[in-house]
Amino acid sequence: MVAYIQRSRSLRVLPGLSIGTSMTRCANLSQRNPRGPSRRVVLVGGGLLVAACVPATFRSKIERLTPGATIVLMPLDVELYELSAGGMLEPKADWTEAARRNLDAALEAEKRQRGLRFDRFDDSRLSVSTRAELDQIQRLHGAVGHAVMRHSYLPNDRLPAKGDRFDWSLGPGVATLRAATGADHALFVRIRDSYTSAGRAAVQMLTFVLFRVGVSGGVQAGFASVVDLRNGDIVWFNRLERQEGDLRTAQAAAETARTLLAGFPS
Repeated sequence: MVAYIQRSRSLRVLPGLSIGTSMTRCANLSQRNPRGPSRRVVLVGGGLLVAACVPATFRSKIERLTPGATIVLMPLDVELYELSAGGMLEPKADWTEAARRNLDAALEAEKRQRGLRFDRFDDSRLSVSTRAELDQIQRLHGAVGHAVMRHSYLPNDRLPAKGDRFDWSLGPGVATLRAATGADHALFVRIRDSYTSAGRAAVQMLTFVLFRVGVSGGVQAGFASVVDLRNGDIVWFNRLERQEGDLRTAQAAAETARTLLAGFPS
């Protein structure tokens, strides 16, 4: 039997492992990682395979921003989970805190290296009511973003009224954000990241061995978008949906930031 174990972006072949040793190795990989469980593990053709990434692709209504236009980076909408043996997503507050810190630093580094134009938004001085309105805009962005991922990226789910046109908006309610920041555009980032536990990896192996059925594991999924605050239109959008990446570490978060900002309008 041949087992494939994820090593960064590549797959390493480990010959000569039996079913039993493969299960043990899978669990040990998680136990030896002081930061927690591993990324998704999938069983394919009698082997242990960690799924490769699905390339992120971007959609845009503009090639470049208007000279002098300002962009504000909204507070990051990031949550991390552990996928239990039973398939339940268990929130991990410490992982989420580390992920937000790592991704924030990675986005700032990417901005400097590529000369991108956006600045962080400080909401600490806002009134309670204004902060509540901005929270609603964040939630709206999440809902619209999921609709974009489905109807703009899946050919069979295209909306007849839109066709191939990229035409999405958060609506005029973003005027609150424009008034609060004074910016022309807002950059939103939303990621939901889950990690396969040792127990879940064992279930994946057993289910395949006994029933030849694959069991899902952890996924890194999300999107980033630039919204025109004058009218609410989404002028740039990039998705992320894959079984690799790790926001809990600074180096991996840097790779995620680069992937998310691919095609970012200059």
